[in-house]
Amino acid sequence: MSDNMNRFLGDTPARVLLKLILISLFVGVVMSAFNWSPLDILYGFENFARRIWNLGFGAIERFADYFLLGAIVVVPCFIILRLLSYRR
Repeated sequence: MSDNMNRFLGDTPARVLLKLILISLFVGVVMSAFNWSPLDILYGFENFARRIWNLGFGAIERFADYFLLGAIVVVPCFIILRLLSYRR
């Protein structure tokens, strides 16, 4: 059982706990120095996702505008050319 636990954690539970404590202390000091909070990180991810979402739909909207602008010219020309070649 403990061999499976060590394999899962990557080391003994005591050493993993010690590493987690030290890393948590370091991250806490850095976050305090930059005056960050966990909610700031969550809000940052939310804003990032919202910007990507809006950017994606903005790109789709521009694509649709270009497509419709071109289709206004291309589709009637295609129909006219097909009608002219159909008579032959």
